[in-house]
Amino acid sequence: MMKGMVFAERYKLEDFIGQGGMSLVYRAVDIRTGHSVAVKILKSEYNSDKEFLERFQREAQAASLMSHHNLVNLLDVGVEGEYRYLVLEYVNGSTLKDIIRQKGRLNYQTAIQVTIRILSALQHAHDNGIIHRDIKPQNVLIHADGHVKVADFGIARMTGGATIGKGDTVVGSVHYSSPEQATGSVVEATSDLYSTGVVLYEMLTGRVPFVGDTPVAVAMQHIQDPPPPITDFAPETPPAVVAVVMKALEKDPKRRFQSAREMADALMRAKNGQLDPASIQPEPPRPPVQQPVPRVQEVSPSKSPRSRRTIPGARRIPVKKRSKVLSLMASLALSAAVVSLLVFSILRIYTQVSQSALAPDVTGLTVEDARALAQRQGLNWQETNIYHDSIPAGQVISQIPEQDTPMQKGDSLLATVSLGPANSAMPDVCGLGYEDAANRLKERGFGNVVAMKVVSTSAVGTVLEQIPQSGAAFTPGQSVELTISGGSTMVPELTGRSREDAIELILESGLSEASAIFVETSDPGQIGQVLAQTPASGAMTVLGSPVTLTIGIESQPYQGELALTVPSSDRERALRVMLVIDEREITEFEGTLSAGDQRVMIIPISSNVSGEVTCRVYLDNELFSEEYVTLY
Repeated sequence: MMKGMVFAERYKLEDFIGQGGMSLVYRAVDIRTGHSVAVKILKSEYNSDKEFLERFQREAQAASLMSHHNLVNLLDVGVEGEYRYLVLEYVNGSTLKDIIRQKGRLNYQTAIQVTIRILSALQHAHDNGIIHRDIKPQNVLIHADGHVKVADFGIARMTGGATIGKGDTVVGSVHYSSPEQATGSVVEATSDLYSTGVVLYEMLTGRVPFVGDTPVAVAMQHIQDPPPPITDFAPETPPAVVAVVMKALEKDPKRRFQSAREMADALMRAKNGQLDPASIQPEPPRPPVQQPVPRVQEVSPSKSPRSRRTIPGARRIPVKKRSKVLSLMASLALSAAVVSLLVFSILRIYTQVSQSALAPDVTGLTVEDARALAQRQGLNWQETNIYHDSIPAGQVISQIPEQDTPMQKGDSLLATVSLGPANSAMPDVCGLGYEDAANRLKERGFGNVVAMKVVSTSAVGTVLEQIPQSGAAFTPGQSVELTISGGSTMVPELTGRSREDAIELILESGLSEASAIFVETSDPGQIGQVLAQTPASGAMTVLGSPVTLTIGIESQPYQGELALTVPSSDRERALRVMLVIDEREITEFEGTLSAGDQRVMIIPISSNVSGEVTCRVYLDNELFSEEYVTLY
């Protein structure tokens, strides 16, 4: 692993936190401030993969545009050797997914509070033209002090991105994807609100609304099925809260909340028991009720209650002739109506026939042939990939909808495609160069290749050992460790030289300078000189290794002592004492405490200022206490 590495001469990797599809995440210490940070490192095998580089760069770009108390904020970006990395705010806590697993489900008041903070972060992102596209409990971090932070903009898009896929492959988490993500349609801010609705549903019920045997089955439910009622799993949920969730989960984006702020306002009203009128979906209009037509009774002229008035000079048309004219007109009108209806029906049938399609049978075909067949039918192609022990890689395992299902052109055919067997034999990469070895392992499905350099006379970068060994079984996605040649060089003698001369000699030897350590000295001849070095002179080490120099500086005129009581622990701990002058922290002591009993220590403190000063004490890079020391 990479623990102990220092990036940008500032961020020292301390603890491995976890990994995602394209990156490793470490807790690190900012050497300058002593604060913990999170360092997200792109896996080295993706350095030449354009898609992953774009996604990593997109996350950095998205994060750089935002700064919000409910977002994991970006602190730095850089490249260290072969590693590209982001430095992010460190959140000491758990993911919302972990909390749901532990508690089963959350009470609706807590779920609302968490959701409102997610929506606050999303409103900030949307205001900056950024759509997250992967809102899920795994990407919501809950700090130990209760703060809610939304993380991971790895697949974010600027407003106006056309689809959620790259190369026709759906990205994002299918259990939390919106219907438009599942179909590869245009994704707007309302897609994030749908995913937030799924997260709120899961907090309230302890389960996601849609489950299935395959990602495709889950995606189809997002597209066409209503979610199970929340009250089936959490009957105590108020109707006002249920109404907000159901509006967020509308299939049609236009029927959802149109902004995160609107959804948050509705939740605040629901929390207070107020049913938001905007959350009540109108019922479809009912057809008008046909009133019975009153029958008109024929009345003869002699029996009419009011006799007809005769207009002088008017010509009377015989009753029989008038009846024939009326009958003819009625026949013509009826014929015209029949012809119009016939034309309309023919046009409608023609449109339906020209736009209709039958789902082709693509099961068993190669993905290339299946895609081409679907596209010839006028259908959109969507696929998901899974490992299969008996079906070769690249062959379609199943499809939705089934063969011969009536469809319309432009509908999506979702296929599950085999990645081949899950277990394979580990290839032999010993003797290869690191880049070649990493590419071969990537092709075989390894998720993370960890390189460890050692002193060797072999060419730099040559793979010397591998774990798992050649021929051993492995599961795609697991890590592999490679021991590679770092070359060799001897550390020169640097003590007694000026810092400038020492650095020049370090570089000539193929090494690098680490952060210097400064110690006070009362000997004028030692000021600015190298008093000690690590590694020691004469040691053999790999090329590029850092060398730490201890440099003498003029002793400070004012002295004092810090009496410090350190509680016992069953493990080693790092102790650091920092003097605070003008809001800057100056290192006064660094060391490692061994496991054992409680310890009382006297630590000398010196400065060029006198009087009472503040000292901050850190244990394992966490603030332990603040002490006051008087300097004389």
